[in-house]
Amino acid sequence: MAIEAPGIHSWTFEAGADLRTKQYCFVKLDTNGKVIAIAAVTDNPVGILQNKPNSGEVAEVLLFGISKLKGNAAMTLGAFIGPHSDGTAAIYAHGSDTTKYIVGQVVPGGATTAQGGIGSVIFSCLGLGRAA
Repeated sequence: MAIEAPGIHSWTFEAGADLRTKQYCFVKLDTNGKVIAIAAVTDNPVGILQNKPNSGEVAEVLLFGISKLKGNAAMTLGAFIGPHSDGTAAIYAHGSDTTKYIVGQVVPGGATTAQGGIGSVIFSCLGLGRAA
């Protein structure tokens, strides 16, 4: 059955695993349509998790927009970001990181200075392409 939600930018899914430590990290869909943690830098993210669900609970996922996001290292203003293997943001370069997805950029006020810092990014996990 087709559905429509004009202007949608977030969606709720069932958590397919314990995601209580993954708030503000990228998540992906499993084969059952549930969200789970990113496990590799080549994983295709569906969005950024906004809450802290346990397995079977409602997971609120932002699909595109501006969001808080944990970094796996310092994130500088304007840097291109994609998912690291633990779901945090990694800095990637077009033409260099061709097996990874670049899904957004760090926005003003969103830079961080250390690993695990929470910054702000503008992103879209819709119509993804690799960093070719």
